[in-house]
Amino acid sequence: MNSIRVLTRINWIMAGLAIVFVFALLLDPRLVEGVPAWLKPAKFAASLSLYGFTFAWILWQLSAWPRVVCLGAWATILATLIEMGLIGMQAGRGVPSHFNTGTRFDAAVFAVMGIAILAQTLSAGAVAFAAWRQPFTDGALGWAVRLGLTLTVLGASIGGLMTRPTESQLSTLQMTGKQTRTGAHSVGGNDGGPGLTGLRWSTEHGDLRVAHFLGLHAMQAIPLVAWLTRHWRSRRSRLILVVGTGASYGCLLALLLAQALAGEPLISPSGRFRYVLMIWALATAAIAVVVWWSSRREASGIASPTQDNS
Repeated sequence: MNSIRVLTRINWIMAGLAIVFVFALLLDPRLVEGVPAWLKPAKFAASLSLYGFTFAWILWQLSAWPRVVCLGAWATILATLIEMGLIGMQAGRGVPSHFNTGTRFDAAVFAVMGIAILAQTLSAGAVAFAAWRQPFTDGALGWAVRLGLTLTVLGASIGGLMTRPTESQLSTLQMTGKQTRTGAHSVGGNDGGPGLTGLRWSTEHGDLRVAHFLGLHAMQAIPLVAWLTRHWRSRRSRLILVVGTGASYGCLLALLLAQALAGEPLISPSGRFRYVLMIWALATAAIAVVVWWSSRREASGIASPTQDNS
């Protein structure tokens, strides 16, 4: 599958660009909206590389769907090149790449990025559909791929919520007839305030990037569980663990999205969200312990014959 090989090469280029942008961070002191100009390109290059390598690995599993594989690979290649090229260009110009509609050119750049990501997300949805129809020799791994990719598509779709104009932006548009920004990742406040070190997730308001980030990495996290348990003798316990992990991950994704939409920062949840998150954590831990204990018991039963015949 040549398209997957091309995607893999692009992923290596993104990994190399991430290193280049880190050096740019050290050499270029400019700030864009209070953030180092090359921080976003570095983060996006690393993220796109990780996403691309994982997506390529998933595409290799879908041997029965060559056309969908080709579509998914080329859509990801084009979206990666467009997104990274435009983000890098805007960083070099010293202006924001996202939500920037201050000039016609900047608005066009933001629109093109949005179209590219939408096309890639739709193609990933087609790949997820194929994964649900594709038979896997390893049942647990198959469910991990299906659940992980489905949650990743949902997580990517959260990006669409960030493109909606905020109330303050609409008010500015009505009063001045101009709109220099369209959309935001913060809920209940403006972008660019205090944030977590490195990630820059808001510590004062809700931030849609939290759920967005969690969703995008479902395609790595859930298959990782299947890989770590690949030597379990109990296939049933392993399958239950993988499906349970997917369900727990999906619940956490929904909770973090609800928290952000309520305008609450990740590190300061209200009483109701603390209560729900505690229930989620306890339920997840209980399922993990029960499945682990069951797998140990079944493995012990297989390894040691019973002594009832003595």
